[in-house]
Amino acid sequence: MSDTTVTPPETPNANFTPRIFSGIQPSGNLTLGNYLGALKRFAQKQDEGIETIYCLVDMHAITVWQDPEALRRQTREAAAAFIASGVDPKRSILFNQSQVGAHAELAWLFNCTARLGWMNRMTQFKDKAGKNAEKASLGLYAYPALMAADILLYHATMVPVGEDQKQHVELTRDIANKFNHDFGVDFFPEPEPLIEGAATRVMSLRDGSKKMSKSDPSDASRINLTDDADTIAKKFRKARTDAEPLPETVEGLSERPEARNLVNIYAALADMTAAQVVAEFAGKGFGDFKPALADLAVEKLAPISTEMKRLMDDVTEIDRILGHGAEQADAIARPIVEKTYDIMGMVRSR
Repeated sequence: MSDTTVTPPETPNANFTPRIFSGIQPSGNLTLGNYLGALKRFAQKQDEGIETIYCLVDMHAITVWQDPEALRRQTREAAAAFIASGVDPKRSILFNQSQVGAHAELAWLFNCTARLGWMNRMTQFKDKAGKNAEKASLGLYAYPALMAADILLYHATMVPVGEDQKQHVELTRDIANKFNHDFGVDFFPEPEPLIEGAATRVMSLRDGSKKMSKSDPSDASRINLTDDADTIAKKFRKARTDAEPLPETVEGLSERPEARNLVNIYAALADMTAAQVVAEFAGKGFGDFKPALADLAVEKLAPISTEMKRLMDDVTEIDRILGHGAEQADAIARPIVEKTYDIMGMVRSR
């Protein structure tokens, strides 16, 4: 280990090209939460003049057992959701993780950089493994190092995430910092989490205290991106609310989780603030608000489900897009992982 002191640049990541990386696990049945918290924002980022790389992290999916045919279908369906939501493969790199072997290579190198104590603090392993931690896969325990590799493999400087993923970006920063310190380099950036938008955390339509989840036994609790227009409208019209009219200020929603959730969803779909929505509907009951929300949701979401169905009817185009994206991703990733080997002292052929 080197004792060399590395002087960081005055502006964090000033030496790195601005680049966004984010990924979604293709575990099936993407919801409105995935759209508002990720896909919609991914598409918008293409307009900001920053290079965007989006990945279907199928290697993360196998930390728990996956049926092979289901995983193939879910990976293609997730790709269809990206495209239907406005992620343009001509403007962004879109690929599935397992087609770029450098992800697994850098993950191992980071397994040897990350500390056991860091992994023990990761809350998601505890949440997913529960009382059966001894029977969980090693991959489920160590996957935060793979997530760090996903990001740093492209020298990404920004990572759009929800609040529940912020801890993983912090771990990524710790790994980058330790690697740079250990080897006396300024090779990896310390990426910043991007947490923004009116509905970065979308809650259940049946219980405003719980996050919208594909695993909820009630299909009425969520909007699936594969739902058709009639289903979307019906779910919003039947969404749980309270008997009070909408207040005049956002503060009036603080103790009303279902009402707050629906206002946030409307705001995110309409590109408004929650305050603007409340001002527009102040004093009106949910008999007025829910039909307006249903109409807005159908307008924004029904074209997505229609396009996803069209793409899934012939997956040849999806496979071509993912393959081309993998080639583009590998062109960035391979030199970075090779340089990492070199920094660590591993002999490479020239």
